[in-house]
Amino acid sequence: MSGNELGEFLRARRAQRSPEDAGLLYSGRRKVAGLRREEVAVLAGVNADYYTRLEQGRETRPSAQVLEALCRALDLDEDAREHLYRLAGATPDRVPAPVAQTVSPELRQLMDGYPHTPAFVLSRTLDVLATNALADALFSPFRAPDNLARMTFLDPAGRQFYARWDWTAQATVANLRVAAGFDPHDPGLRHLVAELSEGSEQFRALWDTHQVRGKSREPKQLVHPDVGPLTLTYQAFDVRSAPGQQLVIYHAEPGTPSADALALLGSFHAPAHHADS
Repeated sequence: MSGNELGEFLRARRAQRSPEDAGLLYSGRRKVAGLRREEVAVLAGVNADYYTRLEQGRETRPSAQVLEALCRALDLDEDAREHLYRLAGATPDRVPAPVAQTVSPELRQLMDGYPHTPAFVLSRTLDVLATNALADALFSPFRAPDNLARMTFLDPAGRQFYARWDWTAQATVANLRVAAGFDPHDPGLRHLVAELSEGSEQFRALWDTHQVRGKSREPKQLVHPDVGPLTLTYQAFDVRSAPGQQLVIYHAEPGTPSADALALLGSFHAPAHHADS
């Protein structure tokens, strides 16, 4: 991470926006992918030199009006729009308090009250902070199920466990970009990004796209070595008593092969759960 996250984000998203999509007419060959700086400036109604300073990191506090104009020019969706605002310091909580790395006993008790469905708690940077028994069983193929990004990119089990590995990889990196918007200087995040960048060429390429996306609602397509394919839906809930933590609950549709497989998995692994997972 360079310290010019705002400029890098603008530059990456400019490269991904074609002149045709932006409604611009041009002739001849173009030397750059996507839009030129001058074209973004015209679309946003700002001075071209000012926009250049934004990308170069010489201007870091654009007004709300400029940010909205850039969102329109770059056709940013809601996740990307919120990310841009955070990078520009235009949200009230520019540097939030660190996310608690421990989970309250009350929340652990709640999770253990779901014996037939996997439940776990994540930090913004996808650290797995707590699990119930069935989540332990679900993640048992991994050497160290401590961080979803590390599990996806650095653990060999990840490519077999995630049936749609390419999609999972893109979604995981886009989730981490959301975390970077909350606090780009978080030492834990910086260390994780460095570790993943060193260990995975795929991660490096995806990280450089600056795609931003919160958790989707698409079903998880998983393959567990003990019980085979699993199709699971899920819900994610913000933990209000610990900002930055999310409770994630997976669910198999009753009466389906996935529900039967999940029940079988629980019977195999129930004794393996421990309180401080």
